Amino acid sequence: MVAAIALFGAFLAVLVGLATFLVARLELNLHQALLYAPLKLLFRINDGAIRTARNADPPVIYAVWHQSHLEPALMLSLLPDDTLHILDEASSQSIWLDPWRALARCIAFRAHHVFVSRRLVRRLKGNGRLAVYLPDEESPEAKSFRLFRAISRIAARADARVVPVYVDGARETLFSLAPGARRRLAPKLRLIALPPLTIAEMIALAGDEKPLAAQAFFQRMIAVRNRPPEPDEDAGTQAA
Repeated sequence: MVAAIALFGAFLAVLVGLATFLVARLELNLHQALLYAPLKLLFRINDGAIRTARNADPPVIYAVWHQSHLEPALMLSLLPDDTLHILDEASSQSIWLDPWRALARCIAFRAHHVFVSRRLVRRLKGNGRLAVYLPDEESPEAKSFRLFRAISRIAARADARVVPVYVDGARETLFSLAPGARRRLAPKLRLIALPPLTIAEMIALAGDEKPLAAQAFFQRMIAVRNRPPEPDEDAGTQAA
């Protein structure tokens, strides 16, 4: 019994020490750091790129590929605590996510029934931050693509920057949402975030193609999925 208590005390001390380190390194608040620390240890998360997201000036939309139940917990832990998280219904009701949902304001939505909300546009225009979670579909059907159109319109109307975020390896965890995906107990995860761009800048980046706003946004989201590892990734110095 004494050994078990000592072991638990040592583990707790490690978590608190790691959380203190994360507060300084990633500029999290202590509550965020304490809830992120166990995930950081378990999945050995390469999280240097999250600085790209945290340093984005508002108004900003964090557009997160939603491959697993982990993304909401990770983003609630890592993004600025004034971010409004727009969760899918399952994540908004999941009991195990309760501690993480307490980190920031959350609202629920149905992924295929999103419309351009004036309230969200007003929030962004007031230097707000939103986090949206996009279903893990690299080739979305017309119904699914409405979500990309809605987000691109909200971003364009608010002149907000968009930061694409991808958690490489989340699809292989036990928390995966992908049917038939190969799952492992605790694969190493890598957070990837592209520098913030407005929708107009995304369209300009495409050159002569001049895609529609939603298509330009979708191409940017595909780009973050295909981002190869970089030597300076831990320093959070990824280029556009």
